[in-house]
Amino acid sequence: MAGPTKAELQAAIGKTIPDVIAPGLTVLFVGINPGLYSAAAGHHFAGPSNRFWPALHESGFTPRRLRPEEDRELLRWGLGIVNLVQRATVSAAELRPEEFREGRLVLEEKVERCRPRWVAFVGIGAYSTAFRRKDVRLGLQEETIGVTHIWVLPNTSGLNAHFTPARFAEVFGALRAAACAPAIDARPPG
Repeated sequence: MAGPTKAELQAAIGKTIPDVIAPGLTVLFVGINPGLYSAAAGHHFAGPSNRFWPALHESGFTPRRLRPEEDRELLRWGLGIVNLVQRATVSAAELRPEEFREGRLVLEEKVERCRPRWVAFVGIGAYSTAFRRKDVRLGLQEETIGVTHIWVLPNTSGLNAHFTPARFAEVFGALRAAACAPAIDARPPG
């Protein structure tokens, strides 16, 4: 399948991608905002170098590696995807801090309405900016949205050179283990 043309990428600036969400999800993944490739394709994490789909499969969330155009299939496994900021940009660096905080309010409404057990931010910076937190680490956060636990994952963009595919599978796997555990409190004792 050929990717979008230069003209299609340019036309994707400011576009949005429909949420993949339903009541009672186990995990709702929260992307930063759509990149132009994803917006042109109309599907989440569609860039050819994005490691979201391989990490999801290799960590055991899905029985096979899904293609971005199959993003709605996630609902079958109790998973969903939304973006913190809806508009597509060339780079997330184009987003203003206010957009992240406004996106947080919209996200909180979606979470209150659909009540996923977990919300997983795919990017430390997005969570940090939206919730005004410093020194955010990967994994479980103390904060919740209502009764929904928050987990922070690394950004799966191909530009994130700090994580290997094996490391992505490991950190996504830690979320899967926590999300599938009968006792939902994954905080360490003490």
